[in-house]
Amino acid sequence: MANLPETSVQIRTLITPEGKLELSLAEVPVKAPGPDEVVVRVEGTPINPSDLGLLVGGADMSTAKQGGTKERPTVTADVPEGGLRAMKARLGQSLPVGNEGAGVVVAAGDSPTAQALMGKMVTCLGGEMYQQYRTLNVAQCMELPDGTTAEQGASCYVNPLTSLSFVETMRAKGHTALVHTAAASNLGQMLNKICLADGVPLLNIVRKEEQADILRGIGAKHIVNSSSPTFMEDLINGLVETGATMGFDAIGGGPLAGQLLIAMEAAASRKMKEYSRYGSGQETQVYIYGRLDMSPTIVPPGVGFAWNLSGYLLTPFLQKASKETRARMYKRVIDELNTTFASHYTKTISLAEALDLEILHAYNAKATGEKYLIDPNA
Repeated sequence: MANLPETSVQIRTLITPEGKLELSLAEVPVKAPGPDEVVVRVEGTPINPSDLGLLVGGADMSTAKQGGTKERPTVTADVPEGGLRAMKARLGQSLPVGNEGAGVVVAAGDSPTAQALMGKMVTCLGGEMYQQYRTLNVAQCMELPDGTTAEQGASCYVNPLTSLSFVETMRAKGHTALVHTAAASNLGQMLNKICLADGVPLLNIVRKEEQADILRGIGAKHIVNSSSPTFMEDLINGLVETGATMGFDAIGGGPLAGQLLIAMEAAASRKMKEYSRYGSGQETQVYIYGRLDMSPTIVPPGVGFAWNLSGYLLTPFLQKASKETRARMYKRVIDELNTTFASHYTKTISLAEALDLEILHAYNAKATGEKYLIDPNA
């Protein structure tokens, strides 16, 4: 532990009560590990949409300005009144960012479980990962197979476990097929591979033909383009084919979640033998798990009377899941790390580059097929 550095550089995000977002790099002390803790030298940590929700909050990034120096850049932006209301609980707090990552254990506590990880490459879920060194409880780390790189292990938690949890939730709620939006995303591609392997019918919704091509390339069977003039008709037909009555929506705002519910009801109504003014009675469920569109969610009439629309997060799912379910999911992620759950990155950047305004605008665009990885020790 003699070589443990005293400080670690990390990304911080602050929203002032006056309505300014301030991004910066800060030097913070490296906490020595307790008995059941390890210190990880972070070598790869992905930028997920959930991280962007904390990093830039409700700021209007078209107003963003670059400051500081090349080594210690800063970014400031205005937060509109609506965003300020939504972020009220975090005003005035300088917060660290980064849900997950991977790196080498460089110091370990006295317990056998901590000592067993010394010198190993581990994947971590613990927040505050956009920094050089992170002290974590051993329960927040998983040892990676020998030869695994930080890039391969950096995204072991959020996307893999979320995609697996969709199928677990579907089965637990008595549904037999799924619909997924923004389906060509990193997570969407993982979900396709899971559903193909497990024999679960999956209806994919994309907005561009090149996204549909990505999914066809990995064997996806049911794809609908939301920008097509025949979208609603195609969606209903796809739901009839798959029998899907549960959907997971990454878009959140606008008409799409409502369109899913309307189409599910229309598909169910086609099977009715006689008319009912109360609709099909088929229970339908759409979970919003992302907010790529920050506008209000629109649910018009026509959804029947047995529809459900709610939010979805991985953490509450894992908290409620049995120990056996979690262990099975973790094992599958490690076993299929370089196949089903392989992540591909557009670019690897340093902490300072993450606050370069041009690069920030690129990863904040959340473009399908583009994913950035931070190497805090680059």
